[in-house]
Amino acid sequence: MSHSSEPRTYQQIQATDEFQALRRSLRRFAFPATALFLAWYLLYVLMSAYARDVMDTKLLGNINVAYVLGLLQFVSTFVIAYVYSRYADKHVDPVADRLRAEIEGEGR
Repeated sequence: MSHSSEPRTYQQIQATDEFQALRRSLRRFAFPATALFLAWYLLYVLMSAYARDVMDTKLLGNINVAYVLGLLQFVSTFVIAYVYSRYADKHVDPVADRLRAEIEGEGR
């Protein structure tokens, strides 16, 4: 098989409705999740800079609001990764697998 046919095959797959639906599906998750996480992170940073009284509020012993919100930043990262993996398993991977099989089937 010549290398010149590979880009043409990809371009043909890229032009299909199924590939465009795959891209929309990825964007439907990625853009809102990214915006939500960035807003959450920005809230933490802004509160650290401008709401020091709130952030210094003790919750339990020496544990204050800033410490808890900082730890929740890590928790939210793992939650987003978990939710994305579930979303991808259901909405992205089946379509990607079909497209990959189609591409590999044409390449043989």
